[in-house]
Amino acid sequence: MKVLIPIVAVLAVVGGLAAVKANQIGTLIEAGKAMQKAGPPPETVSTIETRKDHWVATLASVGSVEAGKGVAISNDSPGIVTRIRFESGDQVKAGQVLVELDTSVERAQLASAEARLGLATTTLNRTRALIKEGVATGAELDSAEASVKGSTAEVSALRGQIARKVVEAPFAGKLGIRSVNVGQYLSPGTSITTLQSEKEEYVDFSVPQQYFDKLRRGLPVTITARETGIDLKGVVAAVDPAVDPATRTVTLRATTSDPDKKLRPGMFVNVSVLLDSQRDVIALPVTSVVYAPYGDSVFVIEDDPKAPGAKIARQQFVKLGETRGDFVEAVKGLKGGETLVSAGAFKLRNGARVSINNKVGLAPKMDPRPANR
Repeated sequence: MKVLIPIVAVLAVVGGLAAVKANQIGTLIEAGKAMQKAGPPPETVSTIETRKDHWVATLASVGSVEAGKGVAISNDSPGIVTRIRFESGDQVKAGQVLVELDTSVERAQLASAEARLGLATTTLNRTRALIKEGVATGAELDSAEASVKGSTAEVSALRGQIARKVVEAPFAGKLGIRSVNVGQYLSPGTSITTLQSEKEEYVDFSVPQQYFDKLRRGLPVTITARETGIDLKGVVAAVDPAVDPATRTVTLRATTSDPDKKLRPGMFVNVSVLLDSQRDVIALPVTSVVYAPYGDSVFVIEDDPKAPGAKIARQQFVKLGETRGDFVEAVKGLKGGETLVSAGAFKLRNGARVSINNKVGLAPKMDPRPANR
């Protein structure tokens, strides 16, 4: 009897624990069924409305900066450098002397030729006087005149040779790096330095041939190079009438004003040409698009028919067009005015419940300029 009492007590405790555990398990099962019936919790997303916009047709290209005037300075005649009258990077005026070559031999020859010219001139004057007195003949006069002409031509030729040994700046601008030294012998055509005009800057660029009929002089262009802080306006100054047979592109030249002197010859820049035509588009943020191999899609926010006041995300496939800044054109799939998921679309599925929170949403821009770019 004494043994049965503890056994009964133990069995009662075990039975009580089993009943509690069974109750807990039943509660969990009921909660699981309720959660399964209710579905997963709503995902928090940001939204934005699609908008109808007017986009001016543009052509984007990469251009190269060209100076309005740019030449390689070189000597015309051979000789030894006797004087250099500039330093690398100097600003010079048109006609300023840059380099002088040795002209000692030519100047000695010029002095001799001028002496002969003086003698020939004196002889001609004397012959003319004798002609009037009837002493000299016409043949002697012709000979004296020919001698003066020959000496004059010789003097002019020597002066030209001396002038060719003085290298001058053909126009005002900024010089490059000097590549000659005093005492150096220069053969004809030796590069001395470069000269670039700073008054005008051109940007040459190319566009595909299919836009040839839309191109004309005067079209506005924007010239940018953000890494160097360049953001300029310009116009198309010239359109090449021929198409490049190798690239099938048309070359254009744009002019711009560069008051801060940021453009440098040879620099590459981004060029955008604004054409005369425009079109109506449905623009949506790039962040709204879910890219996939089987097709691009967006999630449209709609009312949940099963739960009044709740929202669901419906997956909508779209065909995309041109991208501008943070926006992309929806060619097909949207009509405009739809509310789309702008942030958090990657975690959604078709028909998923959503909770909207636009406090942390990004503001897409047509011309975004991040601080770290």
